[in-house]
Formats: sequence, structure tokens, C-alpha cells
Amino acid sequence: MPGVSARGLSLEQRKQLAVNLTRVLARYRSILDAYIIEFFTDDLWGTLPGSWQEALDGLNPPQLATQLLGMPREGEVVRYRSVWPLSLLALKSTACALAFTRTPGFQTSSEFLENPSQSSRLTAPFRKHVRPKKQHEIRRLGELVKKLSDLTGCTQVVDIGSGQGHLSRFMSLGLGLMVKSIEGDQRLVERAQRLDQELLQALEKEEKRHPQAVHAGPRHSPHHVVRWVEPTALCQELLLPLETLPQSGARLLLTGLHACGDLSVALLRHFSCPEVVALASVGCCYMKLSDPGGYPLSQWVAGLPGCELPYRLREGACHALEEYAKRLQKAGPGLRTHCYRAALETVIRGARPELRRPGVQGIPRVHELKIEEYVQRGLQRVGLDPQLPLNLAALRAHQAQENRVVAFFSLALLLAPLVETLILLDRLLHLQEQGFHAELLPIFSPELSPRNLVLVATKRPLGEAFSLLETEHS
Repeated sequence: MPGVSARGLSLEQRKQLAVNLTRVLARYRSILDAYIIEFFTDDLWGTLPGSWQEALDGLNPPQLATQLLGMPREGEVVRYRSVWPLSLLALKSTACALAFTRTPGFQTSSEFLENPSQSSRLTAPFRKHVRPKKQHEIRRLGELVKKLSDLTGCTQVVDIGSGQGHLSRFMSLGLGLMVKSIEGDQRLVERAQRLDQELLQALEKEEKRHPQAVHAGPRHSPHHVVRWVEPTALCQELLLPLETLPQSGARLLLTGLHACGDLSVALLRHFSCPEVVALASVGCCYMKLSDPGGYPLSQWVAGLPGCELPYRLREGACHALEEYAKRLQKAGPGLRTHCYRAALETVIRGARPELRRPGVQGIPRVHELKIEEYVQRGLQRVGLDPQLPLNLAALRAHQAQENRVVAFFSLALLLAPLVETLILLDRLLHLQEQGFHAELLPIFSPELSPRNLVLVATKRPLGEAFSLLETEHS
């Protein structure tokens, strides 16, 4: 999906992009604010312009992926069955033009060509206990951190929100970096330490079998620290060096792989400390950002009319556009889940009008259920009588609108990257307002890892050397 590159924009252009984003999001706020489970109770289809309804009505899922989301199958020619209204075409064009590009400058297909579960770019010891998605992520981010560390002369990397330590292990035992891992969950830290020892043993065995193939020299396991990092207060433990250094002191590089909610904001706040010289952060879970406090961070965005991003919009920004487009192309029965849940909401409101949008625990094998069977199981899960009399004709009428439900959800998903773009643009501007240098790069394959944009910041400009961070490690 095309988009705009943050690297190609001047400060003034970034500010203007923020202006444009707030205007567009305000214009289409009704779509972004809507909950798809209220499709029938709030007549969401009726909120769309009549010309949009006419253009979208009757489109099957593959046509929605191709024509609306702009993600055709390889070699597929996009053909419209009718002339779309200019306002809908403008929405589609604007959504593509204003969002940060999520297409990295490398090909990932060969990485899992031989085995879809094993990255060919990682050796076997580093793949163990690591899922394919995470294999791709730790390799890509780890190699970028290594390059950034070399360019900025860092003495130590701090991995914040390190979890089970997969990234830290790769950076320390795979790339030779000095790494401190900070994680608030004691159980995850204990597991990380066990995995460290297991990996060390595996590397030693590998070295004995292939002494020429393994990097020689001392190995440093990550130094694990159990500590919660608060978004509003500096964590002194985070800033402490692992070893005594010359008078010049520590030069820290902060990183976080999908630092959740306010944790990504904490990384930005710690970046202002004199010990920190570089940052490489991939955020996620925008709906968990404190409000206020987590967004907006920059004075520029905070001063724009309509800059507010309530929970619903931030939650929508976390959806996986590329993954949903694949589901649309396959047109599988699993797409009916939203329609079924929206139909269930009408029954819940009829029985208890004050009960709105209750959480419904996952109902297995939805695609194999009749709509009335789904509703009965859903009623039981929200504490209502599953034997309530049902209007089967009304449920069947709802089911007949399945493609409309999918079309409306696709519209919201088309706009969602604009919300993520505004959040990340706000972070770039926040760093630039403090005199720092900040860029944003697509680092992961979006099909493997939807939140694939890494924010890279330095205290001094890297100039042409920055382009080294964009290249794939050979």
C-alpha cells in the first residue's frame, strides 16, 4: 500500500501533514467512532452517503480488498463494476496519500521460503522457542540496533519491556552488544534467564561441532533487571551502566520491541537524559496510552483543532490492515463473525436495553454455526437466558447484510493507518521540538508484523550514514 515517507519530509512538511491528518480524521470521525457490533442497532449503513451505499452494496470480500483497500492479488487488474462517487474515491486516495508508508525497502519472502516456521536468516539456536513473527522482528530490529550503536558509539543497549528476552539474547549473544534487559514481570525475567542458559549451552555445542563457523570471543548474556518503568518518572536503574567506564561515561541506546502503550512514551522521555544518545522504538497498543499524558506529546499537534484521539480511534489503529485484506481475498466464512456479533447486539438490547457492547468471550467455530445458534451461545456468555424467544426472520435479514457489515468495517480499516500516522508523527515532532533528530522507518514486513514502523532518534545528525539503517543485513 503506497504512502508518504517520513524521511522525505522537512519539519514544516511534517507539521503540515499533522494539520491535514487532523482535518481528514475530523471529517470522517463518524466512521472511525463507530463500533461494528452496533451496525444494526445504530443503523451504521444508513450513516453513509447514498452514493457510497450504491457503490459498495453487493461487493464481495475480494472486491472490497481490491477496489476499496487497494490490495489486489498479485497480477490482478483492478476493475470497478460501476462509477464510484468522487467523494468515495477521494477518501480512498487521501487515506493512501497521508499515511506513513508501511512497505520496507527489502524483500522478506525468501526468509521463510524453505520453511515457513524457520527464518533462514537466523541460526537454529536463536530460533528455538521463538515463533516465526518474532524471529523476523528480533533479527530486523537487532541488526538495526547494532548499526545504530556503531554509528553513535554506544557502550550499552537497554531493552525496555524485554519480556522473555528474545531480542536481548539476539543482540547480546548473536551480535555482541552489551545489553541490559528491563522487564516488570518477575516470571518473564526468570524464564528469560533460563533461556539465556539454554542458548549458551547450545552455542557452546555448536562451537565444538563447527569451530570455524561460530564467532570467537567472550559472550555476554543480557543483564536482566526486574523493574516497572513508569511513563511519568525517570527510572534511574535504566540509566546505570553495567560496567565501570572511563571518565566520558556511558553512552546508552534505548530500544523497545512493541513497547506497549505508555511504555513507548517512557522511552521518549528517557531519551532526553544526557546518558542516552540513541533510540530505536517500535510502539504498539495505542489504546493503552494515558489520556492525557500519552498523546499528544508535541506542542504543535496539541495546538491543532481536532487533534483528540479517543480510545475507539486508537484501538482501531492497532488493526492489521494487510492481514484483513488477505482474509477478504480468501472470502472465508470467518468474515461473518462481525455480522453475527452485530445481530447478537440487537437481541441483547431487546432483552436489556441498558446492556451495551458487553464483552463476549470467544465462541469457537463461529463459521460452522447458524446465526441463531451463535446468538444463543452469546446470550449465555453475557448472563442472559439462551432460551429467549428469537425473531428468526429478523436474524436472517441481518445475516443477508453480511457483505455490508464487512464493507463498513473495511472503510474504518482504510482510515485506521491515518490514526497511527498522527500518533507517530506527534512523537517525531515532540523529539524535534527538543532539538533532537528523529526519523521513522518501516522495518518489518507488514504481513508478518502489522506494527512495523520503528522510530529512530539521535542527539546528533547521522547525515548520509542514516541510509545504512535502511539496508537489509547481508
